[in-house]
Amino acid sequence: MNKVDHSISQIDLPLDKQILNIAVNLSRLSQWVYEGYDKRVELINKFMKQTENYLNDLDKQKISEDFKPTLKRVKTEFNYLKETIQGQDRRLWAEKALTWANILTHRAKLA
Repeated sequence: MNKVDHSISQIDLPLDKQILNIAVNLSRLSQWVYEGYDKRVELINKFMKQTENYLNDLDKQKISEDFKPTLKRVKTEFNYLKETIQGQDRRLWAEKALTWANILTHRAKLA
């Protein structure tokens, strides 16, 4: 059995766990950006890339019809978060990331 490097991909995990890992990353990112983006730039960039990889992993899997609208929306919102992470309103950015972390936590079982 091949081992998967979970810092890059998590495709070997059950879908609900993959969704929860994305939610945890968004929650961490929310906190770090709120506390001061400049203090943790390297760590934030690493987790943004990891989260992007995790979201891309989902494209290679069978997602339930119930979860597809949520996935489509979170991908759109994540792209917006990527584009605006260095913006002026870090509190708003952190709030959006945390909101999506909470939504994914509650909807993971639908995946």
